[in-house]
Order: sequence, then C-alpha cells, then structure tokens
Amino acid sequence: MNRLAIDGGDPIRTEPFPAWPVFGAEEERALIEVLRSGKWGALDGSKVKQFQERFAAFQDAKHGICVVNGTLALEVALRAAGVGPGDEVIVPSYTFIATATSVLAVGARPVFADVDPQTMQIDPASVEERVNSRTRAVIPVHLAGHPADLDALMALAGRYGFTVIEDAAQAHGAAWKGRRVGAIGHLGTFSFQSSKNITAGEGGIVVTNDDALAARAWSIHNVGRVPGGLWYQHESIGWNLRMTEFQAAVLLCQLDRAEEQLHRRQVNAAALSGLLAHIDGVEPLSVDSRVTSHAWHLYLFRYDPAAFGGMDKSTFIRCLQAEGIPAAPGYIPLHRNRAMRQALWEQFGVKEEDIPPCPSAERACDETVVWLPQSALMGTSQDLASIAQALEKIQAVASQRQQAK
Repeated sequence: MNRLAIDGGDPIRTEPFPAWPVFGAEEERALIEVLRSGKWGALDGSKVKQFQERFAAFQDAKHGICVVNGTLALEVALRAAGVGPGDEVIVPSYTFIATATSVLAVGARPVFADVDPQTMQIDPASVEERVNSRTRAVIPVHLAGHPADLDALMALAGRYGFTVIEDAAQAHGAAWKGRRVGAIGHLGTFSFQSSKNITAGEGGIVVTNDDALAARAWSIHNVGRVPGGLWYQHESIGWNLRMTEFQAAVLLCQLDRAEEQLHRRQVNAAALSGLLAHIDGVEPLSVDSRVTSHAWHLYLFRYDPAAFGGMDKSTFIRCLQAEGIPAAPGYIPLHRNRAMRQALWEQFGVKEEDIPPCPSAERACDETVVWLPQSALMGTSQDLASIAQALEKIQAVASQRQQAK
C-alpha cells in the first residue's frame, strides 16, 4: 500500500508554490524616489493621488479614497453612509471578522446572513429574511474574488432603502456582467494587505460613483476637512486615516502587474478545475454565469468525505498539507465566533440562542469546503498537476484502507 506523507511516505511535492508578493526593481526605484523626495505623506506627495485615480478607473469607479487598511475602509464607508448606533447591518456569516467588527466600530449591530452553498456568496434570500426597520446597510463580500449576486442585492436595496457596501477585499479585477465590482453598490472597499492580489503589505481604498458619498468618505479619512477648505477647517468629525506615499508607490507598481496576474490566475483556475473534474468526490465551487471576471484570490472546492474513506475535513487538510499542497480549512462562521457572540451580548443584549443559524456556512466550515491560496494559481502546469496528484493519492490510500477493514 502506498504511504501518505503524513504517515512517513514521500510527499507529492517538496518545492514551495510561487512566492507572494511578486516585486522587483520597479518597486525599489519607486520607494527610493519617494524617500529622496522628502514628500512621504499623502498631503504633500503625488503617489497616493495617482493611485487613487488609477485604481478607481481600474475598478470602473469615479472616486477612490485611500486609507490605511481594508478594515478601516469598511468603517469609513459605513460612516459615510450614515450608519451608526441603533442601526443594523447585514453581513455574511462566512467572512473575515473585519466585515463585522467594522460594523461594531460605528456602534451598529451586525446581523449574520447565510451563504449560497454553490458559490459561498451571501444569499439574497437570507438577506431578505433578516431585513427590518433598523436595517441600514448590507455588506456583500466577494469571497475568493467571485462577485456576490449584485443584481438581487441592489434590487433589495431599492425595495427596502438600505445602502449596499461591497466588501471587495479579495476581488481586485473581478467583474459582474462586464462591470468591475466596487462601485456597482453605493460604496465599495478593497484591501491591500500582504496576501491580497494587489498589495503594499497594508492599505485600503473606498470607491464609489456617488459624489456626496465620496466627499463624506474623504472628509472622514482626513480629520473632518473638506475638499478645497482651509487647513484648520474641520466641518465634521474625522480621523487621520491617510495612506502614505511609500504604500502608494508600491501599489502603483503592483497595479502595473495586475492584469497579467489576473489573466494567469484565471487560466490556471480553469485548468485546475479541469483536472479536478476527473477526481471522484472533488467539486470546484460553481461560478455564476453573470461573473465575467473572477479575481481568484482563492480557489475553493468541496470534497465528499465518503469518496475519501470517510476522512474528516481536518484530517483531509492535514494530509494535503503533508503532501506539499497549501490547503486551508477556511473561515469559522462569525455567528459561532466566541468574541463576536460576546460583543453582541455586551453591546446589544443578543443571546446566543437569538442568533439565527446559517446552515450552509456551518456545513462549509465543518465538512466540505477547502481553500487553496492564490499562489497555487500563480505557478506552472506541473504545479497544478501536483494538486490533482495529491488528491488522487489520498483518495487511493483512503480507499485501500477502507477495503482492508
């Protein structure tokens, strides 16, 4: 019987997948240029302004306001939309915690909606079930780079009068029906944290096509100043959330690489899906036909434990990792997160039993959905083949063990 690497056998691969981030002499020159200019802040330099304009155009948006990270981009967007104490904001349970903590930061209550089990995007039907008179906004998360159902969500926004804030932290270059995400909703936010498809280590941006929302977001991120106003003219409460020129210099170089990298991930994702289609019990997540550009920040697939000898998800992940495949289990649903439940109780008196279940998110976490990072899609055809080979090896050994019982 072939031995799995987790049991001391030889792994399928020992070489790492391509490193991230990708950088070169361009970033080095850009950073030295800013260093030597002596203009290191956004108010003095030109790099942040250039990047705001270029990235907004890249995402088919009219306005872009750069901030220090993606979490605060969400908070700025919420404040610009007027969300505050007494309001509720519907977010998917299957997302990074910052989507919900940004809501807590403005004094509002996050309400968790379930996801579509086929795409893992927020389920519009679940959203509608949770809408009430206190609902002020909905934050769809374009998980893994796959746009959420923006048609349905914008229709609900029109019907119930709430604001749609797209959490596009993983969706640089993603498009819905030919239009790039971010400003399809009323506001959108992106992250430039270390793992993201465009990165400066940290950073974020708010995008919108709405002039008034853009002005409010700009004021909030620039200590309450107003465009064209005096230095000490503060018309509202704001904070210093400005990005540095160093970050923007790196991001301009990263943006130059974005289209080619996006295309590479898309080609490799299609190739990997073709390879996995031949493995029993492995199924890539569905891609909505209205998605005209998937950013592929992550590659998500389901596995059927029954096709792997009843192997549970935790063991399955550890077996893949031992074979040299950087698999990950993904998010724990936020409605089950201990810190989030405690915050809901302390701030809003919400008991655990009053938080509605999200069965699709729970099943994805506990049983079925496996993640691969974008680095797995940045390599060669041999890299992709090794993923399929590892799955086939694990399946064969699990089947042999089951038959031997």
